[in-house]
Amino acid sequence: MLISDEYRELNKELHETNEAYGTSGHNHAEAVVGLANAMQTVDILDYGCGKGTLNSAIGIRLKEYDPAVPGKDDPPEPADLVVCTDVLEHIEPDCLDDVLDDIESLARRGVFLCVATREAKKVLADGRNAHLIVEGKDWWLPKLMDRWDIINFSDAGGEFIFVGMDK
Repeated sequence: MLISDEYRELNKELHETNEAYGTSGHNHAEAVVGLANAMQTVDILDYGCGKGTLNSAIGIRLKEYDPAVPGKDDPPEPADLVVCTDVLEHIEPDCLDDVLDDIESLARRGVFLCVATREAKKVLADGRNAHLIVEGKDWWLPKLMDRWDIINFSDAGGEFIFVGMDK
């Protein structure tokens, strides 16, 4: 399971009531464009796209998927590059392996992942911190390395960026 119905509704509500929720994608536009250029592709999926700020920022037409955003919630098609920024820490812990497997199945060639390792400033309507998984890079890396070969890893203190290619 990728997301429970209850959690989908909590996230949908947060997207609707908080203008700043789901808007960090543009922060990675330059890096994503650089990686796409290096891969010689414009076939990109923004997995967990939120309000779509990455799409607006890069000038390349992206495929967008977010299960909590109406109109972007249909199962996505595979892409050469799957971008997933500020999403994985929001996943229900019981669903994480399924979500990582889904991303792996959708990424034809590689992934660009940004994962926060600290608590969020936002809180869900049920009182939980919006980051359901608050774990360090040493917890995350084995899960990612099981699925992709590391091309680049950058620890930014409070979050990290992982660029991986298919094994």
